[in-house]
Amino acid sequence: MTGQSRRRHAWRGRLRPGGFTLIEMVAALAIFAVLAAVSVAPLKLERQRAKERELRAALTQIREALDRYKRMTEDGLIEKAGPGASGYPPSLQVLEEGIREVSKPGSSRIYLLRRVPRDPMNPDTTAPAARTWGLRSYASPPDSPQAGADVFDVYSLAEGTGLNGIRYRQW
Repeated sequence: MTGQSRRRHAWRGRLRPGGFTLIEMVAALAIFAVLAAVSVAPLKLERQRAKERELRAALTQIREALDRYKRMTEDGLIEKAGPGASGYPPSLQVLEEGIREVSKPGSSRIYLLRRVPRDPMNPDTTAPAARTWGLRSYASPPDSPQAGADVFDVYSLAEGTGLNGIRYRQW
């Protein structure tokens, strides 16, 4: 045997050098890609659930404040906006800015909201919180809400549908 053939035969008995083959790398990457794809879907679903919980809480908070304002006008604690007024506030900001109590002149204001919550489904993060909501006046029909002289109800302006199958505008 020549010197060169001995060297060839010597490599056959040894282990191959360290590292991964291209096939092993592609298989590992494919497994990681499948695992990543499987884990992304539940994360997106949980993010949507959290936003929907926040939307439901914000709607409840605003609607309760609107109802308290109405009860206070009916009880004579605060003035109605005018003789033919519905008794609902003229804007959402009134709930945050506070209302003077009629029965106690010079008294402090009654605050029904610490702040107007933002619609979590609204993509415009620069808009004031009160402008992220659709407003429905008392005179407006339920199937076609329109803003008017007062705020009877609020709804989300988001176009999507919730996990419950109901459009966000109808919550």
